Amino acid sequence: MTARNKIYFASDIHLGALGYQSSRDREARIVRWLDSIKHDAHELFLVGDVFDFWFEYKTVVPRGYIRFLGKLAELVDSGIKLYLFKGNHDMWMFDYFVKELNATIISDELILERQGKKLYLHHGDGLGPGDNKYKMLKKIFRSPLCQWMFERLHPNLGVGIANRWSQHSRLANADGQEQKLFENEWLVSFARDVLKTAHYDYFIFGHRHIPMVIDLSAGSKYVNLGEWIFSNSYAVMQNGTVQLCYFEQEAPVVQNTVA
Repeated sequence: MTARNKIYFASDIHLGALGYQSSRDREARIVRWLDSIKHDAHELFLVGDVFDFWFEYKTVVPRGYIRFLGKLAELVDSGIKLYLFKGNHDMWMFDYFVKELNATIISDELILERQGKKLYLHHGDGLGPGDNKYKMLKKIFRSPLCQWMFERLHPNLGVGIANRWSQHSRLANADGQEQKLFENEWLVSFARDVLKTAHYDYFIFGHRHIPMVIDLSAGSKYVNLGEWIFSNSYAVMQNGTVQLCYFEQEAPVVQNTVA
């Protein structure tokens, strides 16, 4: 029997984005990946923007994603612990996945120790310098008043508005060749500021859609998980080492690593 001693991380799947067929193809791909890790996974961290939009009414959730949710249920029922992070696209998760999948929902950062290493996990939205407009919008969208007002909308209207908003997002207009800022990454700047007062072996983020590993200082690394539109990238932790991997495709020729 294969030992379940690996920890898996993925983010920015954006189920529901870029049209029905694109989303279904992506769902089938992520299900194949989940099926491939179910025999050796101990924990699974989905680090935000799993859905391109998500809102839980008291008696209604967005339709679709049956195969994905069913595969998650299978993994959870087999003993794999599931963590779901709120991203900037699916920040309106409440208790549905807690009740149905026994998932732990993470609203902001999660700090923990695994395999003798200290980890700092966050979707990545709203961290570091800049992006002040989004930081203001995040406070508004996460406010109980905003959530209460949105809940008053009929789901057909509310989800329709949200989907139209998503069509104008950075993802919908991306071409897979987004500029790689490396050392000027806002999240790298954030991680380096954190390291001034506390040590973490790994900072693991999503949000930026660019799979990369950057050496920081004192043995600390920044890992961005990338996305599942172009890269099919994820990370796996085994024996205290986090490695960036790619599902059903070759790793990029240019490695996103800066000393």
